[in-house]
Amino acid sequence: MNRQHPFPPPGPRAWLGLLVILGPVLLVSMDGSILFLAMPRITQALAPTADQAMWILDVYGFAVGALLIAFGNLGDRYGRLRLLTIGAAVFGAASAGAAFAPSAELLIAVRALMGVAGATLLPSALAVLSELFPDPRRRAQAIGIFAAAFAAGFAIGPIVGGFLLGRFWWGSVFLVNLPVIAVFLACAPVLLREVRARRPGRVDLVSIGLSAGGLLLTIYGIKRTAAEGLSVLPVAAAVAGVCVLGWFARRQSRLDHPLIEFSLFRDRVFTLAIVTGLLPLAAWSAAAYLAGIYLQSVRDLPVLRAATLALPGAAVLTVLCLATPALVARLGKRTALVACHLAIAAGLLLLLRAGVSGGIGWYVASTMIAGVGYGISFSVVADTAVAAVPAERAGAAGAIAETSNEIGNALGIALLGSLAALVFRLGGPGLAATLGETLQVPGILPGAAQQAKEAFVAGLHAAAAVAAVLHAGLAVLALRWLPRAGRIVLTPGARS
Repeated sequence: MNRQHPFPPPGPRAWLGLLVILGPVLLVSMDGSILFLAMPRITQALAPTADQAMWILDVYGFAVGALLIAFGNLGDRYGRLRLLTIGAAVFGAASAGAAFAPSAELLIAVRALMGVAGATLLPSALAVLSELFPDPRRRAQAIGIFAAAFAAGFAIGPIVGGFLLGRFWWGSVFLVNLPVIAVFLACAPVLLREVRARRPGRVDLVSIGLSAGGLLLTIYGIKRTAAEGLSVLPVAAAVAGVCVLGWFARRQSRLDHPLIEFSLFRDRVFTLAIVTGLLPLAAWSAAAYLAGIYLQSVRDLPVLRAATLALPGAAVLTVLCLATPALVARLGKRTALVACHLAIAAGLLLLLRAGVSGGIGWYVASTMIAGVGYGISFSVVADTAVAAVPAERAGAAGAIAETSNEIGNALGIALLGSLAALVFRLGGPGLAATLGETLQVPGILPGAAQQAKEAFVAGLHAAAAVAAVLHAGLAVLALRWLPRAGRIVLTPGARS
């Protein structure tokens, strides 16, 4: 007798709903990197101070990373579709405001508002997939597509920015968001349904404030320390942030309805997957940031040419995001996670062949090999986080996964970027703190310029080597922690 599958196949509504959800997801991740190429134009138009320029770049990521957990929890309680719709509308309005901001102060404010709205979109969008795809196998496939869109946004942000800046004014990098948001707001009420927790419980406003404040202070302190060196204010902010996060964690253990169920981390598979969400983003963001400087300032490539060199790696990353659910089903999560970290480590080590006078081919090969690992990591993290909790807690679990990505993105540039900067200061000619400033020193001698480029490349090598060693260590942990035989399968509602 044939055994009937308990879940009917997803219909057109499910796939169209997924397509509609992907638009805002792509925008949220893309807006984290699209300003890298636009900042020179913004500086010319608005003349921000050095501190204001940093806030224009960073305040969006600060807001997203600080509020993901809070908004994931609020969506579980008050309705994911409602929060998703409100967030999309605010994101669109703030994007329009950013495009026509007349001053640096106003641009910082609307970028912060975009970050707040972006924090509502990611966990709610991921949680809605649980309603569209109740079949765990199909849901894993949909989450792989979701993760591919999120990852692709990071990769194509600079490319889209370069294309727009070559034809329009700097505000166009924000206006590109509006058509996508308009399509989402028109289609979401038709294709998506409201989902919320059955017994939401009371919202603990103190926990929301602690999680947001602790993350904001910690990320701010780390980034400012990396940019300016050790000083009282950023170090105090980072220490205070860690203390606030510790207070937040202790408070969760006493609540009936916590924002984060820390008991999930007793499961080694879940824990390793979340760490896999953090470290690959740290390595990716640092490598992308430093390689962009390497290609433009060391190898003197035009900005759009430098951006297009990342396309092969982005393509590999996207394909692996889509293929990972099938890969995990065939090989198991243990093998997939080990392969993920080994691929990233191998790709990063190829950057050691990049030099002042050669190495562009090694850079492209590095992005492609590491892209295999990045693609696996993005998909495995999201699937594990959502599948490890009951459906009514999917928003908060998804927020943990996406928060690990955002924090990894911040830590990569902050920590690995600061390591590269330290190596540059020790080995450079001592004319300025960064390679760009050094090369712009009036009357700089060719020997000093060459020394500066060699010092920067040494810093790039140091950051890549450290990240590679960390990933190799995680591969060893995956071999030791995860079961040797059988496949690791997490089903909805599974607990450690």
